[in-house]
Amino acid sequence: MKKCFLIILCFIISFPLLSIEANAVSLGISASSAVVMVAQTGEVIYEHNAHTKRSMASTTKIMTSLIALEKCDLKKEIIVKSEQLKVEGTSMGLLDGDRVTYEALVHGMLLQSGNDAANVVAANVGGDIDGFVDMMNVRAKELGMKNTNFVTPSGLDAETHYSTAYDMAVLGSAAILNPDFRRISSLKKATVSYGNPPYNRTLTNHNKMLSYYDGCIGLKTGFTKKSGRCLVTAAERNGVVLVAVTLNAPDDWNDHKILLDYGFSEITNSEIITEIMNIPVVGGTKTSVSVVPSDKTYIDTSDSFSEYDADYLLDSFLYAPVEKGDNAGKIVCTVDGRRVAEVILIAGEDIPAKCKKQEKKSFWIKVKEFFKRIFKK
Repeated sequence: MKKCFLIILCFIISFPLLSIEANAVSLGISASSAVVMVAQTGEVIYEHNAHTKRSMASTTKIMTSLIALEKCDLKKEIIVKSEQLKVEGTSMGLLDGDRVTYEALVHGMLLQSGNDAANVVAANVGGDIDGFVDMMNVRAKELGMKNTNFVTPSGLDAETHYSTAYDMAVLGSAAILNPDFRRISSLKKATVSYGNPPYNRTLTNHNKMLSYYDGCIGLKTGFTKKSGRCLVTAAERNGVVLVAVTLNAPDDWNDHKILLDYGFSEITNSEIITEIMNIPVVGGTKTSVSVVPSDKTYIDTSDSFSEYDADYLLDSFLYAPVEKGDNAGKIVCTVDGRRVAEVILIAGEDIPAKCKKQEKKSFWIKVKEFFKRIFKK
């Protein structure tokens, strides 16, 4: 009897683990590790070996690019030095003495996966490679990447260079919510200028998901013999951004279609309904103007994220004339202090400026103006 009870107890204890593994198998993905996360909230919708440490290849450049975007003047031009180019693998074609902007370097990393671009950024932003790697690990801790250690800015294999699918989803979420990162990583092709003297080149994005999956907005591919195929993608529907990560996935393109489809099927979207609002107008034909959302905005209201706080950040007043569509503020939605959605507010109508009353002119002023008109003729 005791033996039977112990067998049943062991089965009950292990059942949740079996369910999670069965869920991974049921999706039919090839990846050794995988995660689907809501970028705005950090909610994990799906995971499989999410916290197993693995090599992540060139998806490392997500961090290198994010730091460049956060720390650098994108338009600043730097001179490439020969010692910065001593790196193997993929390249955007930089040469000693080339003049290149940080913005072009980020394009080179995210589209062309240039290891040379990553090294040039690291050497210039961090002082040297080691200094920049320290910056990468500090930023990882700030983001909450607890099982990650960076050794190279490019993602070339190193014994202690590793991350997890979960940590890479955290990084991908932070990156895709950066407007410059999103703008660049979503490009299928880009024309950038560099060289000595600079001239235009066309870079092609290696991320085929931009063409394969409707709503894909980035992020980064990666591959080495040690890591296998690695991929971090982001897609958006109705204002909700999902980040999917696979590490060591022989069939990664198909894996990400399955993961993102599953993620969106599990999302419950609710339109953010705003209160009826008015803002005072100074010098207008009306004393206030109605304020409306610029567009429909949705928020993920699945499970624990069903409740959110909404802060109304409205302009104190507007000066007339006010045109319909003029910016009037925003609503910031947060969950546990983390921003999850933003609604832009605009004026809902035109408010013309109040016309000044014409002063009554005296007889002599009218005579003076009459003779002025005559002499002008």
